[in-house]
Amino acid sequence: MSEWTERVVDDDTGLRTILKTATTVAVIGAKIGAHEPAYYVPAYLAARGYRIHPVNPKLVGQTIHGLRVLGSITEMDGPVDVIEIFRRPQYLPDHAREILALPWRPQAVWFQLGIRNDAAAETLARAGINVVQDRCMMPEHRRLLGAA
Repeated sequence: MSEWTERVVDDDTGLRTILKTATTVAVIGAKIGAHEPAYYVPAYLAARGYRIHPVNPKLVGQTIHGLRVLGSITEMDGPVDVIEIFRRPQYLPDHAREILALPWRPQAVWFQLGIRNDAAAETLARAGINVVQDRCMMPEHRRLLGAA
């Protein structure tokens, strides 16, 4: 096993560590519709104490969960622990480049359930960032840490 593959997290211990140590989550692709996972997953996380930072260039200046939506993670005031991505797989390589251009590194980048791009995951993992693919933070949090 090469070193970068150890950064691709797919085991309960690794997932639990990310969920327990993270306090801030940037949500790329955040949405306004209450029926959208990119709306209710961040709401769930916020209700459990995570500080959420919604990011969506189409919604700049609007509010989601009482927070102003940013157009890009490059507009953030400081680092976050996790960048959760609700975008189609073909956009992930561009997001990986954007993340690696930041002056800080997140603890993890989490590709939402149904989203996978092995090349983007490898790029991020080689840079020392933990990567979770094709999983949703909400049910993983419920399963591993309880719904409380």
